[in-house]
Amino acid sequence: MPKVNFMIEEAVRQELRKVVPPRQRSKLVNEAIKKELLRINRAEAFRELVHLRKKTATVSARKIEESLKTDRKRLG
Repeated sequence: MPKVNFMIEEAVRQELRKVVPPRQRSKLVNEAIKKELLRINRAEAFRELVHLRKKTATVSARKIEESLKTDRKRLG
């Protein structure tokens, strides 16, 4: 695993040293970053879906059912 250097607040560093054992700190930081990246990516995907939804026409449940029936008969 490659090393990465970055700055953190002194209070965060002290809490990390106090609460997390020495050989587990990298794992904790790695997991925290992964969770935050997932949150950011999900938020961006949601914004994109909202944007796309505004650009597309609304389809009724009845129309969806009709399309599914037609496709199933065709593939039948």
